[in-house]
Amino acid sequence: MGCGGMGRRHLSGYAALARSGLWQGDLVAVYDLRVEAAQALADDAERLLGRRPVVHTDLDGVLADERIAALDLVTDPSSHHAIAVPALRRGRHVLSEKPLGLTMRACQAMLDAAREGGAVLATAENYRRGGPNRMARAVVDAGLLGRLHLMVQLMVGGSDRVLITPWRHFKQSGSIALDMGVHLTDLVEFYLGPVETAYGRGIVAEPVRRSAEGDAVHATGEDSLLAQLRTTSGVEVQLAYVPSGPGLRYVQRTIHGSAGSMVIPRDRTAGEVEVHRADGVLRGADLRAELGDAFTLDQRTVALLGPDGTGGDVEFAEIDAGYLAVEIADFVDAVLTGRPPEVDGLAGARAVAGVLAVLESGVAGAPVRVEDVLSGAVHAYQDKIDEGLDLLAGSGEVASR
Repeated sequence: MGCGGMGRRHLSGYAALARSGLWQGDLVAVYDLRVEAAQALADDAERLLGRRPVVHTDLDGVLADERIAALDLVTDPSSHHAIAVPALRRGRHVLSEKPLGLTMRACQAMLDAAREGGAVLATAENYRRGGPNRMARAVVDAGLLGRLHLMVQLMVGGSDRVLITPWRHFKQSGSIALDMGVHLTDLVEFYLGPVETAYGRGIVAEPVRRSAEGDAVHATGEDSLLAQLRTTSGVEVQLAYVPSGPGLRYVQRTIHGSAGSMVIPRDRTAGEVEVHRADGVLRGADLRAELGDAFTLDQRTVALLGPDGTGGDVEFAEIDAGYLAVEIADFVDAVLTGRPPEVDGLAGARAVAGVLAVLESGVAGAPVRVEDVLSGAVHAYQDKIDEGLDLLAGSGEVASR
């Protein structure tokens, strides 16, 4: 569902699964409102997978196609709920790219539809799938850092260039602050458990961005997040995402505790996790030995990303395809076995709520509880988006686990 840039990346994930012998499905159809894009992706699918999928250019055609058991939804996030809800109600399983929805009402509509249709709803969150993030979680779970105090997530520096696509700079279609922010809030909850409160704001650091062709894009959506989060376990998280400002770029992801600190490398790279303690630094084989059975990678991840789960020293596109292949394989296995996917709809909604809590805090000028965003009690930032999406008639309440 969607045959643009993200659709092509997911197709590369299917191809990686096919090469590894782990592909358990069949790509029977592709869908895009633009017939040229759909036909081009179908051509590529035939080349990579050995079979040309049927081309659909309207949602009614997709829903009438009885061969389609599940949808891989890679359209822009403003349309996620509009496509997913009718599909889920008909019992079609859905893997939705992140962010799951632009607002809590959009997320809730998808969760409700999945329950009504008895269908699997999964969120395509790829960052946590790699070996370094798996290892970082194992370090935390094993207690190697002692009592945890602080996590620092810093990504600062950039330019006035458009980030990926112009729609990511418009509030009504899903700003880059939300699009990138859900990666970060998902990782916080993956490492440390649920986020309880958020205090901060979103800003537009670059009001005018330039496309590769030099065209001006006037931003209406936030491109930056500045926040202090607190988890239910009492860990403080300092988060700064500001893709603006030429020159040196600052990147840091660290977790600090009473027994030491951990440095986590950039996502989708071959960097190593480092644990710094009074008796020295643990990394690589030494860290794996210290963790023992507390750190293992599943067979799919090893097959797709190698024994360390990083993808190794290959082109970025191949590493990216491996990460996406892991999430797709997890979704397909969940559909076939009836188990929950690793990142289900509620986990995707929580990642959205974590970012929205920061943005709602900026409106309120006060800390905001994530549960109040999830329940729909706090929604001022979202109201105009919901109005544009024709979602104000719904309740917007998201059930907790």
